[in-house]
Amino acid sequence: MVGVVTGVGQSGVCMANEDALRSQFDDFRRDFQRLRAEISRVIVGQSEILDDTLIALIAGGHVLLEGVPGLGKTLTVRTLASALRLDFHRIQFTPDLMPADLIGTQVIAEAVDGRKVFEFQRGPLFANVLLADEINRATPKTQSALLEAMQEHSVTVAGVTHRLTEPFFVMATQNPLEMEGTYPLPEAQLDRFFVKLLVRYPGVRDLEMILDRTTGSETPAAQAVMSGERILEMSRLSRSIPIADDVRRYAIALVVATHPDHELASASAKKYVRYGASPRGLQSLILGAKIRAILDNRYHVAREDLRTMALPVLRHRMILNFEGQAEGISTDDVIRRIFGDIREDLLAAGG
Repeated sequence: MVGVVTGVGQSGVCMANEDALRSQFDDFRRDFQRLRAEISRVIVGQSEILDDTLIALIAGGHVLLEGVPGLGKTLTVRTLASALRLDFHRIQFTPDLMPADLIGTQVIAEAVDGRKVFEFQRGPLFANVLLADEINRATPKTQSALLEAMQEHSVTVAGVTHRLTEPFFVMATQNPLEMEGTYPLPEAQLDRFFVKLLVRYPGVRDLEMILDRTTGSETPAAQAVMSGERILEMSRLSRSIPIADDVRRYAIALVVATHPDHELASASAKKYVRYGASPRGLQSLILGAKIRAILDNRYHVAREDLRTMALPVLRHRMILNFEGQAEGISTDDVIRRIFGDIREDLLAAGG
C-alpha cells in the first residue's frame, strides 16, 4: 500500500488516486535517472556527488563543492546546466569582485523624451544555474551579496526587490589547499547551502576513462533532457512523501545531538563541538531524506535515509572547538559517532 495515501478504502476513487501517485513516483525515478545518465556521459565516477547534487537541486537548495583543482567541479556544474534547459552563468570570484559585479547596478539611461532616468542593469546573478567559482576568494562584503538571493530568491537594489527566475540554483566551489588570499565563508553563508560535498580524487579506472573521453578525437557533451518546470514539479511531489512521528523525532535527535549544551547532546559533541547545526539543517535533512526514499522505491522516509543525508547536510553546519581542531577531528567523525549515541529511550518518550 502506498504510504502517501491516507484513509484509502475500497472505492474506485481512492484506488485511482493511489495508481496516479505510483505513476508520478515512477516518472520521478525515471527522470532522475535519465538526468543522471546524461551528466554521466561527461562526468566520470563521482556517483555520490552527482546524486547529492541532483537531490539538492530538486529540493530547492544549493551546493558547496570542495576539492583540489582539476577534479571536475566546474565541469560538473557546466554539464548539469547543459542537461537542463536553463540559463547558466559563471562568476569567477576574486578579491576585487564587488557586489555590483554580481547583482547588477543602477545606470543612467536616456528616456524616449530625452530625460535622464535610472535603470537597473542586471548582473550575472540573474540566472537559473549560477556557478560561483572559488567563492572563498571574494571578500565577505561580496559573499554577503549572495545571502538574499540564496534564501529569498530575490535581489533588492535601491529599495526595489527583483525576483529571480525559478528554479534558482547556486553551485559554489572552493579549494581546501590554497588558503592564502582567501576569506572563509561565514556561518550564515554556509548555512544557506543545502549540502557540502567533498570531491575525492578519482581511482585508477576512473582516470583511464577520463583520458579516453578527454584526449581522443571526440569529446562527449550532455544534451538537454529536462526543463526547469519539470524540476519544480519533482520538488513539489517529493514534499508529499510522509514521515512517521518516530522517524521525525529521530531526525530532530540527530540535529540536537550536535549541540554540546543540549540535554540530548552526544558525548562527541560535548567534547569536540562549539556550535551545532541550525534548524535549517533539520529542514534540509528531512527534504533530502524524502527524495532518497523515492529513489529507493519507497513511499515513506526511513531512518537510513536520514543517516545517508546526515554527512553532506550537517558537516558544514557544525563548528568544532579548540580541542576538536587540535586532535584533528572532523565534523564527519562527530556525525558518525552521533549515530551510536542517540538515546532511543528518550526518543520513545518524545525527547
